[in-house]
Amino acid sequence: MSKKEKDVPLDEEKETQSSPAGEPEETAEEAAPETFTVTREQMEKMEGLAQQLAAQNDKYLRLAAEYDNYRKRTSKEKESIYQDAKLDTIGKFLEVYDNLERAVNQPGDEDNAHKKGMAMIFNQLIAVLEKQGVTVLDPAGEAFDPERHEAVMHIDSEELGESVVSQVFQKGFLLGDKVIRFAKVQVAN
Repeated sequence: MSKKEKDVPLDEEKETQSSPAGEPEETAEEAAPETFTVTREQMEKMEGLAQQLAAQNDKYLRLAAEYDNYRKRTSKEKESIYQDAKLDTIGKFLEVYDNLERAVNQPGDEDNAHKKGMAMIFNQLIAVLEKQGVTVLDPAGEAFDPERHEAVMHIDSEELGESVVSQVFQKGFLLGDKVIRFAKVQVAN
């Protein structure tokens, strides 16, 4: 079997068989190939259509890229809005945190049921803040960091190094890397 016979579909195989006279019949594929002549006008028209196709393809690619950028930008904006709302909400609860901390840290009457209840509520608030990803900043003894601490007082101290936090007046809070509230501190010079 020749290569031509292998490539011919079954329907055409019947057509290529010999005629009753014993001569093979010509099929459409074996006929002489037609030659096409293209006029200058047709060539110019094809070039114009090719340019239009290229322009439409470019327009499509630009539109697809613009849509992808829009989708990414709106996703980032939505995440940013969520984080800002979370920061604002947690920031409002920090005053409650401060008051509960003061109540729990009051000296005396350790067996009082009210103080124990306040301690339980305070611990519960701490657990909720931790679940939300909030970190408490208590920088006593650490180097002063203006991006996380607010210096409200300065003291001269021989015992502490320069720019070391000597006392914390109000703890700071972080949500991830963002500062919810700066720690108010006293810094040694």
